[in-house]
Amino acid sequence: GVSADAQGSPPASAKAAQIEQLVDRAATLVDAKGKAAFDEFREKGSYWFHGDTYVFAYDMKGDVLLNPAFPRREGTNVTGQKDAKGKLLHQAIIHTAATEGAGWVDYWFPKPGQTAPSHKWTYVKKVTIDGMPGLVASGSYPE
Repeated sequence: GVSADAQGSPPASAKAAQIEQLVDRAATLVDAKGKAAFDEFREKGSYWFHGDTYVFAYDMKGDVLLNPAFPRREGTNVTGQKDAKGKLLHQAIIHTAATEGAGWVDYWFPKPGQTAPSHKWTYVKKVTIDGMPGLVASGSYPE
């Protein structure tokens, strides 16, 4: 379940439940296989990556390890980047994983293939990636 903290959570919906299940499954796979799991997450049209749903991964220092929808972000450090409303979105994602283990974060971010930001709710979960602490996450854009 989601803790009722200041971050809040998206309206309860089938989509939100699907995202939580997706991230839980991704976390299980990453904990077991490490970065080898990323190949599956990159497959377009798969359970992991379809429409504007995709799984992404960071380490706890803000390095992007996986972002199938925005591959140019991989290998970059996103610490200090703000969303359209001035929120330190990546810090919020890492903080939620580090302090709660899992939870929802909302911010403004473009949908795949777009440049204009949309409101996004992302579910994050702490994992161990090849022995290193990190997180996996996926989000949805409520219309």
